[in-house]
Amino acid sequence: MKLDKQFVSNVKKSIRIRNEYLREALAEILSTFVMMVFGLGSVAQVVMGGGSYGDYFSINLGFGLGVTMGIHIAGGVSGAHMNTAVTFSMCVLGSLSWRKLPVYAAAQFLGSFMAAVTVFWVYYDALFEFCRGNFTVTGPRATAGIFATYPAPYLSVGGGFLDQVLGTAMLLLCILALNDHRNSPALRGTQPLLIGLLVVVIGISLGSNSGYAINPARDLPPRFFTSMAGWGPDVFSAGNGWWWIPVVAPMVGSVTGSLLYKLFIEYHHLAEEHLEEGLGGVCSDQKHCFRF
Repeated sequence: MKLDKQFVSNVKKSIRIRNEYLREALAEILSTFVMMVFGLGSVAQVVMGGGSYGDYFSINLGFGLGVTMGIHIAGGVSGAHMNTAVTFSMCVLGSLSWRKLPVYAAAQFLGSFMAAVTVFWVYYDALFEFCRGNFTVTGPRATAGIFATYPAPYLSVGGGFLDQVLGTAMLLLCILALNDHRNSPALRGTQPLLIGLLVVVIGISLGSNSGYAINPARDLPPRFFTSMAGWGPDVFSAGNGWWWIPVVAPMVGSVTGSLLYKLFIEYHHLAEEHLEEGLGGVCSDQKHCFRF
């Protein structure tokens, strides 16, 4: 039996959310969740598969394509930041209201936490088979790194901070370039794929030191989850108290990268009237630009 079209239309109208803040929060929750499920799932397969189900490059692809899918999900609603450092830099630059920062951050953290829970339960049996139920942060059967990032043994605190600042700066610098309609932007519709590939290339080139978190929402919520799910407080003390670096350094890096692009490129563009009509024109609506 077919449903009456008018009835369906009335139902849609009754459940449609009109509050801008709530709509954007829901978009950030879902897009971040999708990105993190693909990303953490790819790490889980590599760690527990012993090389049979992927390698370091497949982790890069998992996160990169996860970003691409997230942008398709929320790009036209919230901008698909999926990254608290991106949101922070957009507020600093004046592209987003400061009042939205806590809304976006909370949504991103919630989506990331939910993704960690989901991956944990999907791979629950595999986790127990791999480590015999002994959830550890370090050692040959360590599994905490499936969910959050940890530094290489040689990495100093200062070196790790610089690593995260640089990675996030490169991310924001290139995202601004891809969306700069007065420069050489991505072709309309290709931004999600190119930003996903940008994440892949950051992983390929800058990932070995500490796993290129470059995003507080990517690292801190899953770390909190592991602290509650059996790994304990070691997730915060490991790596000389590494946990705060993927939170603070990306915030510094995001603003650094954004300002570098502005100071070297964007502030020196010719006046709009001197540009050929229609040239570029990928994302004139700042609110709906695709940003990881």
